[in-house]
Amino acid sequence: MKKWLKLSLWIVLIVLVGIQFVPVQRNEIEPVTNADFIEHYESPIVIGNIIRASCYDCHSNQTKYPWYSNVQPIGFHLQNHISEGKSELNLSEFGLLSNRMKRTKLKSILSQIDNDKMPMPSYLFLHSEAKLDSLKKTLLVSYFDSILVDIDR
Repeated sequence: MKKWLKLSLWIVLIVLVGIQFVPVQRNEIEPVTNADFIEHYESPIVIGNIIRASCYDCHSNQTKYPWYSNVQPIGFHLQNHISEGKSELNLSEFGLLSNRMKRTKLKSILSQIDNDKMPMPSYLFLHSEAKLDSLKKTLLVSYFDSILVDIDR
């Protein structure tokens, strides 16, 4: 039994060391364009700062990777989460969407904020600055509602 346990631990250790050399395709930081949500709507600085802190790491081409993203399998998990987030909503390309899609995405954002679904609790665990307190929620909801009104005109 001891021999089997020792062998198992060695195998796990070798696998963990080995996966450190497997490259992860990262979200490359691209220059900000006019299609970026904050640029497209000329968002006030306060709103832009809230959106950057709470949304951009997972929902834009501007991901700021923490040091632990270089440790596998954590890096694989983070990249998978970022890829899923961007496929659902990429704020770096928001201005390229049709008005109908912008409305749909904004309504979804409002719902996520209202139901405390975003930012995700797993993200907030290590990024407390991204937490949306009641004031930030009120500011964002009011801002997104004003954009919806403008789109509907």
